[in-house]
Amino acid sequence: MTSLDSVLDKDGVRLTVDDAVATVTLTNPAKRNAQSPALWRALAEAGRALPGSVRVVVLRGEGKSFSAGLDRQAFAPEGFDGEPSFLDMARGPEAELDATIAEYQEAFTWWRRNDIVSVAAVQGHAIGAGFQLALACDLRIAAEDVQFAMRETSLGLVPDLTGTHPLVNLVGYSRALEICATGRFVHADEAERTGLANLVVPADQLDAAARDLAAALLAAPRDAVVETKALLSGALSRTYEEQRTAERAAQGRRLRDLAGLAD
Repeated sequence: MTSLDSVLDKDGVRLTVDDAVATVTLTNPAKRNAQSPALWRALAEAGRALPGSVRVVVLRGEGKSFSAGLDRQAFAPEGFDGEPSFLDMARGPEAELDATIAEYQEAFTWWRRNDIVSVAAVQGHAIGAGFQLALACDLRIAAEDVQFAMRETSLGLVPDLTGTHPLVNLVGYSRALEICATGRFVHADEAERTGLANLVVPADQLDAAARDLAAALLAAPRDAVVETKALLSGALSRTYEEQRTAERAAQGRRLRDLAGLAD
């Protein structure tokens, strides 16, 4: 194993790389890792900065909470230093507002790239944008004290950081609507039962569980995992026959590669 290499450390986000495993850490525990546009840009930059050798990305938050969601300063008239407030953005042209939200979403989209498997290690509060960031990952390990909640509707908003698609896929439309519309907490037992969490562990075992899962994900050949992830991630948008065809094509590529006949 090589020594831990710090690739990025800015605006509440730290990216470190150790061989095939990268760790993205939210580093503002004093504010429960509340999120801001600067943090979102740093998260997007972390995705672009990943070395090609990385196969697994672990996402974690320092302190007692994974992320308590959007920093409420976004709604203050003065906003963040050097940033327009959300209220000012709302008064601007609709196209500009749409483009700004699309830019924010980039922090949440790269976690499901086919060439990596992402794992969120979630403890304490994962609220609003924090919940959506956990949902952005392929897999989630939750501490026993986890509290997921989608609180956007209570603020008169909607979840807009890519969390609605994975939430519906994981728990179904009816439960997703109820979770979002009520803003209630989803605790560890329900998260594991409904598929929001792949695994629940005591809080003091969270980092170790994430390391163990990363090691297990690295056990199979990379190309086989990449092809399998692509098959599974596209399954819901394909018909049964289309999925059969995709399976045959993927297996053909793997067999040709194993036989040394790949293009």
